[in-house]
Amino acid sequence: MSTDQRAAGAARMPTYVGMPAFPEAARDAVRDTRLRRNLTHATTTIRAKRAAAVSELADWAELRETAKRIKDHTIEHLGHYLRLLEEQVTARGGIVHWARDAAEANRVVADLIKATGETDVVKVKSMATQEIGLNEALAAEGIRAHETDLAELIVQLGHDRPSHILVPAIHRGRAEIRDIFRREMPGAPDDLTDEPARLAEAAREHLRERFLKAKVAVSGVNFAVAETGSLVVVESEGNGRMCLTLPETLISVMGIEKVVPSWQDLEVFLQLLPRSSTAERMNPYTSVWSGATEGQTFHLVLVDNGRTATRDDEVGRQALRCIRCSACLNVCPVYQRAGGHAYGSPYPGPIGAILSPQLRGAGSPVDDSLPYASTLCGACYEVCPVAIDIPEVLVHLRSRAVHGRAEKAAMRFAAWTLRSPTRLAFGQRLAGTAGRMLGRRGGIRRLPGPLTRWTDTRDAPVPATETFREWWEKRS
Repeated sequence: MSTDQRAAGAARMPTYVGMPAFPEAARDAVRDTRLRRNLTHATTTIRAKRAAAVSELADWAELRETAKRIKDHTIEHLGHYLRLLEEQVTARGGIVHWARDAAEANRVVADLIKATGETDVVKVKSMATQEIGLNEALAAEGIRAHETDLAELIVQLGHDRPSHILVPAIHRGRAEIRDIFRREMPGAPDDLTDEPARLAEAAREHLRERFLKAKVAVSGVNFAVAETGSLVVVESEGNGRMCLTLPETLISVMGIEKVVPSWQDLEVFLQLLPRSSTAERMNPYTSVWSGATEGQTFHLVLVDNGRTATRDDEVGRQALRCIRCSACLNVCPVYQRAGGHAYGSPYPGPIGAILSPQLRGAGSPVDDSLPYASTLCGACYEVCPVAIDIPEVLVHLRSRAVHGRAEKAAMRFAAWTLRSPTRLAFGQRLAGTAGRMLGRRGGIRRLPGPLTRWTDTRDAPVPATETFREWWEKRS
């Protein structure tokens, strides 16, 4: 897929388009003390539980390396395993559809639903459908998608966006959720409290009616086993199993990188994923199906949407190893302070900073800024269960970022200055003079010209009044 095609596909994506670039959104989030308090509490708790769960496995490092090798092998031979998956799903009564981009995937799913005559569908949580903006696309066709994951339901009823891969409503407090349910959920009791048990009961009663009436369901796919055509969904509430079994038509939307070669390979990931995401030894609900089940029509939609282009990048392709565990979000100091919405993408946090710009293609203010949404501290790489070197990819994407003329001129001037000790010393003296003039202010609140992009979101430090060489000479 060409760069122009990727850019066109990104332009058609209804999800998150028009959101502010990372610095502006992050600035607003940092000022929201309630949001920061919720994020800090939640991520700290999840991080501690994950560390305890991982420590139980003496061979965690070996599992991690094995998962990395499996993913790299599969990505290298992706065409072969996808063709095998299609053959096996078809042989078992399923129907496979291929979608090059978000628009084509949405069109396929909408046409399949309209062919049934239904206007309501139930959904089990799927990052791929968020990525392509499926709910919005279906709404434009007069089809209502009902989220059944509790956190996704909160987000949908609140007319909100997910802010975390594992816990999409992590930015909401219990009182806010209660108010959303009272205001938006049909049949919610007037005396509903913010006790977790009462909130879960209200959601369960609301969803039960949806499950019993639904004739069509849309699901995501955590893994697909090529050798048998088996699809896997892992979740914690059981809503996924209701979606997968009750409706007469099941449509599963899957990013093409989710395929693994064999059941033996799947075993590795089913050990890594729950411990890295929910800090559990195994997922409470692991649903597996191969092709169509009796009395049900099954469709599998395989979505590229920038993945082939990402695969062609020798450094960036490692982002396709991601199994959506969210461990990198929970250790990231930038995510903890800025929140998921600041990333302008369904994939927040460190993984979103490297995945979204590659899938959507650089060019928008959001995608241009995402590779810079990191301190490069490396914590994300340390916890990643498939050993994605996120800092390496971030630096790689920064080197590819499109810079304006002013920034290029500034870099050339800096290179010219640093090549000469005389010019460098002169520049340092100028900086020292500026530091003495501005020292009383403690920081520079606004820089001139293009440099305002820096001071729009932070104060610039005052230049040192004394260079290191001057300091060293005085003390020698």
